[in-house]
Amino acid sequence: MNRLTRRHDGQELGQASPSCKRVISPARSPIHARRHASSPTSITSALKLRFIFNPHSGHNLRNPHLLHRARAFILEQQLDATVVPTEGPLHATELARQAIAEGCDTVVAMGGDGTINEVATGLIDTKTTLGLIPCGSGNGLGRHLGIPKPNQLAFDTLLKGRLRVIDTGEANGRPFFNVMGLGFDAAIADRFANLTKRGFQAYVRTTLSAWSSYQPQNVIVHNGDQTIESPALILSVANSDQFGNNCYIAPGAQVDDGVIDLTILKPVGFFKSIPLAMRLFRGSLDASPHAIRMSGSKFIIQRPTAGLVHADGEPFSTSADVTVTVLPKSLRVLVPVDS
Repeated sequence: MNRLTRRHDGQELGQASPSCKRVISPARSPIHARRHASSPTSITSALKLRFIFNPHSGHNLRNPHLLHRARAFILEQQLDATVVPTEGPLHATELARQAIAEGCDTVVAMGGDGTINEVATGLIDTKTTLGLIPCGSGNGLGRHLGIPKPNQLAFDTLLKGRLRVIDTGEANGRPFFNVMGLGFDAAIADRFANLTKRGFQAYVRTTLSAWSSYQPQNVIVHNGDQTIESPALILSVANSDQFGNNCYIAPGAQVDDGVIDLTILKPVGFFKSIPLAMRLFRGSLDASPHAIRMSGSKFIIQRPTAGLVHADGEPFSTSADVTVTVLPKSLRVLVPVDS
């Protein structure tokens, strides 16, 4: 599978106070907030932002006012910015690449981990910076980076945050920025993707309903000169430390350390799964006898048959053998100053 990225030239990010007027175009979509021709120019007003908004992400379905909040932020800060909604799968990647071609300095993903994945995919190995307004059900990458939800901190970070250059993972060429996985977590991601109602409670219900029917597979993992074989209820390779909702599948993992972290959770019965789940939310998985952890820059995972894999919660089908690699320091992201 070819990598879903292109190289583009971009502009360096600058910061300063706003000084220009903007007006909102009456057009319904896209929504524009552009500079007034007679206004004086400042460093901030010279910045060009593109907000890519997924109207179907978990939080946006529950909070239709978020789009209006983004428009108000653009006006209040007098930004040269455009808000564009996504229209379907992979559209956000196309919109991100279009934003680069139009000279945008920062592209802001307004959606869940799947939307963030698509936007970030279009920005790999470019000078264009990713901004996050995380509005999904789990917000794994946002939580790891100190932006857990679409609050004022998330908006303020777009102008006052610091730059962090993070790694990208790839699973058979498919980029991920938070967590990829195969096994039970991929099966859950596939079911969850087809739900009309999202959120943590919906995720728990989906997990419980799938538990009795899922059949774990044996996997063989090659990590350099190390090889392990194990039955796997869950096999995840993480760039950050968590799935989302503060469920820590890779405690201690960092998105800019140049390595990826593999975790295997061995099959357990239902009652033993309860303390295992508690360890996930407490960040103490390393102490579990049912977990195998390792770090590296490349994993070759062999399973009996082709099947589902998820990348940042988005399911896709691929071959029985899955090669997972890391692209160090390949994505520029704005994060809170104190994160």
